[in-house]
Amino acid sequence: QVQLVESGGGLVQPGGSLGLSCAASGSIFSISVMRWFRQAPGKQRELVATISSGGITNYANAVKGRFTISRDNAKNTVYLQMNSLNPEDTAVYYCDAGVKSARNSDYRTYWGQGTQITVSS
Repeated sequence: QVQLVESGGGLVQPGGSLGLSCAASGSIFSISVMRWFRQAPGKQRELVATISSGGITNYANAVKGRFTISRDNAKNTVYLQMNSLNPEDTAVYYCDAGVKSARNSDYRTYWGQGTQITVSS
C-alpha cells in the first residue's frame, strides 16, 4: 500500500506565504506525475499545479507567478510554495501521485488526506 501525507496547512494573512509538503511512503517502485489540487467550500476540486518525474511543471492560471511546485525524488515528496496569498486561495489542498509499486505493475493514483489553508486577516 501507499500513503500520501500532507503537512504545512494553516492560517495566513493576505499577502503572506505558506509552504506545503506531501510525502509518499509504502510500497513505491517509482512515481510519475505529482499534483496539487484544492477545493473551496461549495466549489469543485480544481487542479493547482503538476510536476512530472523529470521536473516539468504546469500551473493553473489563478496561481501562476505566485505558487511554485517542486519535488524531491529521493524523498518521494512534492512541495507547494505559495506566495502572495489572497482570500480566494482559501481551500483544502490535496496532493496526488501516480505510483508504481513494482517493476511490472501499473501506475495507480493515490491521494493525500488534505490540509486546510485559510487566508484571512
